[in-house]
Amino acid sequence: MELFTEYWKYLVTLFGSQAWILWVITILMVTAIIDIVQRRVLGVASDQFEKKGRIWSHSVTDAAKSPVSFFIWVTGTVLALTTLITKVGIYVELIEYINDFKSTILTLSFAWFVIRLVQRLELHLKEYAREDDRLDAVTVEALAKIIKLLAFILTILFFLSAFGVSLTGLMAFGGVGGIAIGFAAKDLLGNVFGGLMLYMDKPFTVGEWIRSPDKEIEGTVEKIGWRMTTVRTFDKRPLYIPNGIFANVSIENPSRMTNRRIKETMGIRYADVNKMRKIILAIKSMLREHSDIDNSQTMIVNFNQFGASSLDFFIYTFTKTTDWIRYHEIKEDVLLRVIEIVEAQDAEMAFPTRTLHIETSLSTPELEASLNTEQAVKRK
Repeated sequence: MELFTEYWKYLVTLFGSQAWILWVITILMVTAIIDIVQRRVLGVASDQFEKKGRIWSHSVTDAAKSPVSFFIWVTGTVLALTTLITKVGIYVELIEYINDFKSTILTLSFAWFVIRLVQRLELHLKEYAREDDRLDAVTVEALAKIIKLLAFILTILFFLSAFGVSLTGLMAFGGVGGIAIGFAAKDLLGNVFGGLMLYMDKPFTVGEWIRSPDKEIEGTVEKIGWRMTTVRTFDKRPLYIPNGIFANVSIENPSRMTNRRIKETMGIRYADVNKMRKIILAIKSMLREHSDIDNSQTMIVNFNQFGASSLDFFIYTFTKTTDWIRYHEIKEDVLLRVIEIVEAQDAEMAFPTRTLHIETSLSTPELEASLNTEQAVKRK
């Protein structure tokens, strides 16, 4: 300690009337050392918490590094600046404003810390939501946006208050101005509130397939923002939809269906009418025994109508899977089995036909004579 004191006295003597430079350099060096130490301590702590799986502690320590560093450097810089002004004796009146600014640095650093913390927790909670159905990613994202928005608004209010702006007058002005802004930006506000409703009601989430019978909307949801939702259509084009539209249209969410439906009408020839009952019974039995058909759902196989060229029956049943590709594989298998059942009953699938009936009450010579007479009349 005595050695340090002697060395300091030597430096002060060396700088002489310019000792303020020594003070400024010392303050900045101490600031740099404190910053290096805090980054090292928080970095080690963050790594240890991550290894132990302590998500909250890891997020807090990792989020704190940059805001704490910012606070340390701004505080050190302000201290060095006020020391410089005091020693030099110029612009002394600025010290009061500099100290007022310093008092807001803690608020700004805290707001930055909150935003960084929310971002890290959001990532961790989204990963957790993929594994646990009790939590969904859309709710996590909505809460994160709300917290970050509140942190931003409160920081602005603290800054204005620190610089002498009356918050009461500001709120009164905001009430009157808010009405005017509301009329001017009603579409924007409608989209923002529409986004809020999407987060609260959750008719769909990111990654789900949606479509609207009222609008040409169909595709996979990629992003739900405050103002608009991004949907990737099946031809891979991005579709940007203002959130306000969802308040006025119906939305289907096929991703949440429990089953997929097979609904087909098929027909056999009129010549196979006596085989219809056996075919119907065989198809019903096949569907009940099919491993991919959900027997707990409605199942109908019935003779339906007399068609123009066929005796029609319909099949109405549901698959267990909702996967689009797998559904078509099952449907193909069912239809091929139906054809096999029809052929097993010595029947045939119908196709459009026309039967021509010829009157045979006249003998052949008489028929020829009648045709010759008609042709002779036509020539005349």
